[in-house]
Amino acid sequence: MSKINDSILDFMQNKAYKPMLIEELADVFKINKGELREFQKILDDMEVSGSIVKTRRNRYAIPEKMNLISGKLQGNSKGFGFIIQDKEELEDVYVSAENLNGAMNNDRVIARVIRKGNGDKRTEGEIIRIVERANGRLVGTFEKNESFGFVVPDDKRIYQDIFISKNDMNGAKNGYKVVVEVTKWSEKRRNPEGRIVEVLGAKGDVGIDVLSIIKKYNLPVEFPDEVESDANMLSEEIPEEEYKRRRDLRDTKIVTIDGEDAKDLDDAVSVEKLPDGKFKLGVHIADVTYYVKEKSSLDREAFKRGTSVYLVDRVIPMLPKRLSNGLCSLNPKTDRLTLSCEMIIDRTGKVVEHEIFESIIRTSERMTYTDVTKILKDNDEETVKRYDYLVPMFKDMEELCKILYEKRMRRGALDFEFEECKIIVDEKGKPIAIKPYEREIANRIIEEFMLVCNETIAEHMFWAGVPFVYRVHETPDEKKLFIFKEFVYNLGYYVKPSKEVHPKVLQEVLEEIKGKKEETVVSTLLLRSLKKARYSPECLGHFGLADRYYCHFTSPIRRYPDLEIHRIIKSFINGNLNENKTKKLTKFVEVASKQSSEMERLADEAERESEDMKKAEFMLDKVGMEFDGIISSVTPFGMFVELDNTVEGLVHISNLTDDFYVYDEEHFLLMGERTKKVYRLGDKVRIKVAKANVDERTIDFVLADPFEEEE
Repeated sequence: MSKINDSILDFMQNKAYKPMLIEELADVFKINKGELREFQKILDDMEVSGSIVKTRRNRYAIPEKMNLISGKLQGNSKGFGFIIQDKEELEDVYVSAENLNGAMNNDRVIARVIRKGNGDKRTEGEIIRIVERANGRLVGTFEKNESFGFVVPDDKRIYQDIFISKNDMNGAKNGYKVVVEVTKWSEKRRNPEGRIVEVLGAKGDVGIDVLSIIKKYNLPVEFPDEVESDANMLSEEIPEEEYKRRRDLRDTKIVTIDGEDAKDLDDAVSVEKLPDGKFKLGVHIADVTYYVKEKSSLDREAFKRGTSVYLVDRVIPMLPKRLSNGLCSLNPKTDRLTLSCEMIIDRTGKVVEHEIFESIIRTSERMTYTDVTKILKDNDEETVKRYDYLVPMFKDMEELCKILYEKRMRRGALDFEFEECKIIVDEKGKPIAIKPYEREIANRIIEEFMLVCNETIAEHMFWAGVPFVYRVHETPDEKKLFIFKEFVYNLGYYVKPSKEVHPKVLQEVLEEIKGKKEETVVSTLLLRSLKKARYSPECLGHFGLADRYYCHFTSPIRRYPDLEIHRIIKSFINGNLNENKTKKLTKFVEVASKQSSEMERLADEAERESEDMKKAEFMLDKVGMEFDGIISSVTPFGMFVELDNTVEGLVHISNLTDDFYVYDEEHFLLMGERTKKVYRLGDKVRIKVAKANVDERTIDFVLADPFEEEE
């Protein structure tokens, strides 16, 4: 947040403050006529973000002063909703269906409190203003009658169907997936109205399911003609002057190590063991900014997209394929432009020297995680022979990886051992297998090398004092952390008390539970207690990594923050950061941080939904089959059970028929009133698949034998 925003909030929080007009505020902050438009924009942005509100008489104040709350509405399929307040530490506020007043899921709203929370009862509110609409376009299924129709939204948190008149059907047939544009928002007892702007196809057609998710999140599949044209005009030839001015590393043994199906190879590594026992680690990243010039059509499109999106059956790239899979990809035995960070690392894992420079490389091989693991773990004779000239370097990499990992653990970094899975689909998009991602030594090598590089770059640029985009992870919320401490204490684990929590304290708990039955559940609960990492122009540290300095430098093909900081780094090391450019950058890194964080969240949601949908589809033919699982979450309405393949389903409380079960929020368990039988977070259970609903992305389980007594 800028200094003027902070000043406005400080002023409004004063006890004597009374709501003021913009002209009155402009006088207070000495804003002249020429600056009034910019000042108005700042107030508008603050209103949209929820930090201030504007009254019907155009006066500004902070919500608390007016008994108002601001936040995003989280809808429910049953018609009510909750306002998720802007300040994380504040409770969610319940809004009944009659008090929504036309607001829909994800709308930014202002509400007045109509009933304060008391004991078990939540605070209740009534929405009085919709500050920003979130659902101008929706994806859903068209249901046609003779003279009109309705679109049933895919997002079940939008409980109202959209009314479509005969003139606005755009040729859609009954049961088709469509995109609808809302033309009239809902009022009390009236559905919203809209017109169909795109017909996607019949519900069961190949690819329509994932296309519906793409449209729901408004993900841009095609690149504008101008962007594609500009990408195609880029020359494959590297000019002679680039060879002359860059450091030539083409004779250095450098490799990329990625998954078998990776096509955008943006990072390469080299390791040399020095005579004194130290290591020289080189991390060489594709110099995307050489091709994507500032403010070009390619840059504007990359900024808008923010990140590549990895859905189950396809990738929506941040950059056109000519760049992501071609010119910028560090393909083997091909000259490529890079930005390198070379680090001298001692036996304790400390970076004692480092240098950042523009370079030109020619990778020796395109290695896969599988092949490097075969060399280092399996000592596979055929693979060792094939890459014999690189084997000593891989062994040095393994040694350095272990040193860097141990250093991270000593300082208190949190290392979660979650099972991640990849969903395999056939040519028709049907899920045929769910396989775990292997986190073998090769994966760990790249992970550790990228981490230390990102840390080194962030620290270097912090002390250079130039505008920058940091990756930050703030200290956890005290309330959530208190719940976590209470929970693990009840399991027999003790979290040392301290004024300010340090990740080392939490890491000790993770170490203590390793290999025990409660490992997954404790790790999951801790992860839920942490804040979400984001991008920021301020260096606020990274709690999870237990590090003061961190950024994203290593993936400029698929993440905009990396692209932008490459541009900043190159300007800095070439002495091109004058006062005027620094001033412009200061504004831009704030905008880029916000945009990148928002697009990352959007991509995460779309990726998660595509996985949930395919998991539900995968379980369709498993109905009636039994599996072992672990209770991953306990709620008042039942418990979620996660299977070994990461598929999660709900055992609804109504299906626990042997007793009446009561939810114990403090201990994350359900207890039978009569039998005192307990189902708690982390318990192993055997379930039977009862139902899978692809449309709702849900899977229902029942206990395989709910009447079986424990021995």
